[in-house]
Amino acid sequence: MPDRALRVRNPLPVVAVVVIGLLLAACGGGAASSATPTINLYIYPDGSGAVQQAIDTCNAASGGRYQISYQTLPTGADGQRQQLVRRLAAHDSSMDVLALDVTWAPEFAQAGWILEWTGANQTQATTGTLQGPLATATYNGKLYAAPFNSNTQLLWYRSDLVPTPPTTWAEMINMSTALAQQGKPHYIEIQGNQYEGITVWFNSLLASAGGSVLTPDGSAPSLGAPAITALTTMQQLATSVAADPSLSVQMENDNRLAMESGTAAFELNYPFVYPSMKADKPDLFQNFKWAPWPAVTAGQPAHVTIGGINLAVSAYSKHSDLAFEAALCLRNRDNQLVGAIKGGVPPSLSDLYTDPTLIAAYPFAAEIQASLATAAVRPLTPAYQNLSIAISHAVSPPSSINPQSAESTMASELKDALASKGLVP
Repeated sequence: MPDRALRVRNPLPVVAVVVIGLLLAACGGGAASSATPTINLYIYPDGSGAVQQAIDTCNAASGGRYQISYQTLPTGADGQRQQLVRRLAAHDSSMDVLALDVTWAPEFAQAGWILEWTGANQTQATTGTLQGPLATATYNGKLYAAPFNSNTQLLWYRSDLVPTPPTTWAEMINMSTALAQQGKPHYIEIQGNQYEGITVWFNSLLASAGGSVLTPDGSAPSLGAPAITALTTMQQLATSVAADPSLSVQMENDNRLAMESGTAAFELNYPFVYPSMKADKPDLFQNFKWAPWPAVTAGQPAHVTIGGINLAVSAYSKHSDLAFEAALCLRNRDNQLVGAIKGGVPPSLSDLYTDPTLIAAYPFAAEIQASLATAAVRPLTPAYQNLSIAISHAVSPPSSINPQSAESTMASELKDALASKGLVP
């Protein structure tokens, strides 16, 4: 599942949340649960059943050494982070394995909330794992999480409308304009709401234009001319007929539904849209194709922002050794294969991309692997949440972007965000 959704407020105060969690942990199992340690997995809600299948498989394989319990986080990444931060800040000992968005490891590690992966655990977590996902789980040269899955966007398009997919953003907007003039479905669906999704869009364009959010040492904003190019591209789409009228409030699932409704010709989104289109709209599915994310400059490859989920072990877990063991099981080869086929999330293990079983259900596996090999990683800094908020505010709504002034404003706000020492609640 994709990376982001709406920010959700937790209506309960921290103390109430912790007390409820402790009461549930104390009352939930009786004699059987006291004999078998419970490993609480805090992870996103998964409607596909892939996460629950992994849990069931690992529980059976544990031989009674532990029992993983599925603790559902909010649907949106902002709400997920908020709940984890509040519980960890209260030293909640019921937390064991934590599903972290790929931008959270530095923040959580600096706060002392998650344990470093060392020794045999580190070896198992890194062996055969793609470098891009591993980079998102690393901070100051130390591994703080194990990649559970990865994610990247492709260009999805209707081949009945566009026989040959565009290779650049300019070409895609021109194709959309031509389709509109013919009275045909023509919208380009992408995440334009003021949340992490629009930050990802900007970061992908920025990296594809040869730039970065921060300098290599992470101490100051970089931006400059590549940022102006990225901002110009966003503004050009948003003010053209190619833009969905709901662009400024759309997120990943809105894009999926719009594409399935038949009004769009293009969609920049994650692989979860493929099994959904297959199940929900078989008539459109026969012409639902994929291609690499469009380049910003002709002849220069795109660098799409990497996504995914990493599994960390809470510093407050009462069973940290078992939590590491459970996390390794949850992200093993078999479970990642199920996650890809059933859940639509790309694996983080390199050899799965040549597995015939995966390719049969995931015919775009080669394109996903190629995108991950050249992926853009968001700034690995404890201040990332502040940076993301600054970026999303500067580019929202996309139709109002003034590239030069937006770049200047963003640079100033990023500098302020880097200076902040506190965590965003």
